[in-house]
Amino acid sequence: MEIRPILSALMRNKTGPILVALQVALSLAILANAMHIVNERRAAMARPSGLSDEHSTFYIISRTLNNDSAEQQLASMKREADILRAVPGVASVANVSQMPLSRSGSNNSVTADRKQTGSKLTASTYVSGDSLVKTFGLQLVEGRDFQPQELVDINENTSNETPKQVIITKALAQKLWPDTPAAGKTMYWGSGEGAQEAQVVGVVERLQAAHVNLEERSEYSAIMPARLYGNPGALYAIRTEPGQRDRVMKEAESALRKSSASPMILRLKTFDQDRKELYRADAALSWMLVTVSVLLLIITSSGIVGMASLWVTQRRKQIGVRRALGARKLDILRYFITENFMITSAGVFGGVALGLALNHLLVSKLEMARLPGGYLIGGAVVFWALGILAAYGPAWRAASISPATATRSV
Repeated sequence: MEIRPILSALMRNKTGPILVALQVALSLAILANAMHIVNERRAAMARPSGLSDEHSTFYIISRTLNNDSAEQQLASMKREADILRAVPGVASVANVSQMPLSRSGSNNSVTADRKQTGSKLTASTYVSGDSLVKTFGLQLVEGRDFQPQELVDINENTSNETPKQVIITKALAQKLWPDTPAAGKTMYWGSGEGAQEAQVVGVVERLQAAHVNLEERSEYSAIMPARLYGNPGALYAIRTEPGQRDRVMKEAESALRKSSASPMILRLKTFDQDRKELYRADAALSWMLVTVSVLLLIITSSGIVGMASLWVTQRRKQIGVRRALGARKLDILRYFITENFMITSAGVFGGVALGLALNHLLVSKLEMARLPGGYLIGGAVVFWALGILAAYGPAWRAASISPATATRSV
């Protein structure tokens, strides 16, 4: 089939093809970037936290109404931890300063050299007087866990002491010492003469920060072996036996309340709840973009069908004449399919350029990741297929027109 007659027909009636091509271009640009954003968000939502069993982990924030001394608070923290360990179904308990993905916690700058003057890394800092490696089920890839004598009690109100040992995540270790093992190295909290040093005794595969984002720094975490006291309240991370979490939560709350002579303020929350709340906006954005993309595909296909149907109606007599002169149904079908493929192709090429431009804007203004070419290639294939399928019905009806019927009034 020659392309020139098709081009001549399109040039005589430019408005319809141009509108359809623009619709395809806009839809492709939006669809490719939308799917890229959706996949990025879903990948972030599915990132492992480092905990061995997220569904069996919860935490309790406790506070009494007594005005206890610092020493009494320390004794109460140890007593409450023992009470929680005695609850049937509890696998491990740790007093800890913060929880991953909780959106509440502290960060500290870390360096590999106290003389460093440039930009510093920021690590989410977990402080625990118990073994977080055991309670969280973290995977050690270098070194060891803290030894009992390294776990210290620190009064936050009277001491600026920091433990001399630290466990860091693999991501942070690779950033501080890219080419060498981190275990045994010395890192510093801050920089300059006032920086406090700590020896890296272990490296865990992963432990996400309390505040997370799409970037690698969400994996920069450090664990300090200390039980902090002096301020009211305590946080206990609890890992239960599989399938026992909900029951243990109720029994743990009851056990703590019964153990205290004064009223207690208790707040219980599961790790699953924190993950869901943290990524609620991302999940909503993903569904919204998926919905918009589906609607764009429906609208675009409707436009192609509508244009093809209109052209069949307008050229009904010409089709009948061609059939009377010996054109086969296949010839008519190929004509309309080819015509729509050319229009769709113009829209696809325009959509690729527009999609790259839109992504460049998102990268420069919103610091998003660059759009991989696969999204544009996949989108182009989708719209080519959509164009052919949408035009097939009207094209088949055109091919089925009887020459006698079509030329009756000629």
